[in-house]
Amino acid sequence: MENFEAVVLIVLACVGVFGTNSAMAAAAAAAASPPAIFILGDSTVDVGTNNFLPGSNARADFPRNGVDFLYSRPTGRFSNGFNTADQLAVLMGHNRSPDPFFLLRKKPRGFTKSKFRGVNFASGGSGIFDLTVQTAVSFVNSSDELNNSSSSSPISKKNGVSLSEQIHQLSYVYHKILAVRKQKGTRDLFSKSLFFISIGANDLFVHYHSKSKQPKEKFIASLVQAYEKHLRNLLQLGARKFGIATVAPIGCCPSQRLFNQTLGCLEELNDLALAFHPRVAQLMYKLSSEYHDMKFSIGNTFLITINVINHPNRFGFKDGRGACCGQGALNAQTPCTPTANLCPIRDDYLFWDLLHPTQKAAQLAAVTLYSGPPFFVAPINFKQLAEA
Repeated sequence: MENFEAVVLIVLACVGVFGTNSAMAAAAAAAASPPAIFILGDSTVDVGTNNFLPGSNARADFPRNGVDFLYSRPTGRFSNGFNTADQLAVLMGHNRSPDPFFLLRKKPRGFTKSKFRGVNFASGGSGIFDLTVQTAVSFVNSSDELNNSSSSSPISKKNGVSLSEQIHQLSYVYHKILAVRKQKGTRDLFSKSLFFISIGANDLFVHYHSKSKQPKEKFIASLVQAYEKHLRNLLQLGARKFGIATVAPIGCCPSQRLFNQTLGCLEELNDLALAFHPRVAQLMYKLSSEYHDMKFSIGNTFLITINVINHPNRFGFKDGRGACCGQGALNAQTPCTPTANLCPIRDDYLFWDLLHPTQKAAQLAAVTLYSGPPFFVAPINFKQLAEA
């Protein structure tokens, strides 16, 4: 473990985690012509998709979210500021994540302008399985909230946008661009763009908290099989560069600690995340053997995150267990709301709310995905992927 800790500290120091803003600014300045980015996934990379879903319980378009964003504006990000999608986009040469699909669809030239930056389709609550988006929110809240709610039933008819639907939206974008750029131009654009996907955590939450009798191995196999179908649909649309973030140690999220009488991590939930990563890696190598022009990068988000959770002080955090914004034990018995407790120094906290990282923690993860070695991100990192 000492060697592992040394690798983490050296790598993160080298890529600028202790001076993240300067590292990101340098990367942005170096990117003369950044690739378009298409972002798919869940709340870790949602930049406002769910704002357009009035019935959704998975929204963050209200204070105290966005307290450190420009003008302290809540944008729908589950963060005090930028999330991981924004941080990666900046490193690629953009000023932030592309806009959500629903917002761009309102603009006549949103998908066809010459300096097209891409689209963010990510939606809080989404999962690899289609049904996950309807049940995930109820299963990831604290034990007190679960015990006092009818959480076994779907929360709303439109709680979020499933990954299947996100890919359907991408198909809509493809055909809008096709009408202007024609087939060659559209294919060139898609083949050079980065497709960043961060998903799977909500599927694991639902499996664990629903007390499913399905064995872990069989569940993970079916989850990866569903993931393969989604990725093949993206390949058919012309996607060729995939940046994949697997699942972090979600059993250590503040809300999940409340299910443990000692307030320790839920190790069975973490075990699901650990089992998921190598199966996704196998899938990506399998697909690349069929599509020889496909390139990919897989970030081991579990490894990137677990040492920070175990040793927050070494990475500049004072609290690696509790939430900055919330109420009750660990500030994790309720979501971040306008009346929730708010920590005065957000950079002291690893977790923003009961589930999501602070802006500082998202920077740490993004810089590691972008510039990290194969120990964390393989077979190449996101920077190499963008340049390939």
